[in-house]
Amino acid sequence: MPETKLAILGLGSRSTLFYLSELNRLYNEAKGGYSTCPFVLLNIDFNAINLLLPNPSKELDEALRVYTSKIETYHIQQVLIPNITLHETIDRLNITKNVLHPVHLSIKRIKENNWTKVVLFGSLFSMNATYIKNQFVANGIEVILPSEEDMLIIDTVRKQIYGETETAELIEKYHSIINTYTAQHPVVLSCTELSILKPKGNKNLLDMADEQIEEAIKHCLA
Repeated sequence: MPETKLAILGLGSRSTLFYLSELNRLYNEAKGGYSTCPFVLLNIDFNAINLLLPNPSKELDEALRVYTSKIETYHIQQVLIPNITLHETIDRLNITKNVLHPVHLSIKRIKENNWTKVVLFGSLFSMNATYIKNQFVANGIEVILPSEEDMLIIDTVRKQIYGETETAELIEKYHSIINTYTAQHPVVLSCTELSILKPKGNKNLLDMADEQIEEAIKHCLA
């Protein structure tokens, strides 16, 4: 039986299912047969957390600490959290397990790709906040934001994917915006909902969720 090295904090239903599906798909590609990725899932009531997002706070720290403290008791090595915005709070909690950090992993990939300038797509909050941008800039990566109009469309896409109310027309527009920006600069997706229905095969598109998932698979197969 494969050793369980990975713990996942179950959050928003659709984004968590996206992560689980991708983990199983990639693990099966590597192992074959009926293989599925071995992990421990701690599923929580996301509503209690979501009501406190997106701004960091002592209340959010304490609400999340209940679950991270439980994960700390697991005999596992890696922790995957399928919510990009929540990592600002995770940083504050000083978890001793190895958190598969989307921002840190993305910076590493950007440097490997020799990119010095990227466009940031995410929630309206994360595009305007300093958490991701400051870490990129500290690593010599210039951050460009979409136009105000495009940021509002991107945030609408995020909300509708979360609510499972997206239309084919909206997703086509989302893909068109990505293609427009990636024609000039690499685009970084920093929102798990935006990851779910992103276009495939665009080499100028970096998805933070993919970076987490690929790193998790690497550890699970080691």
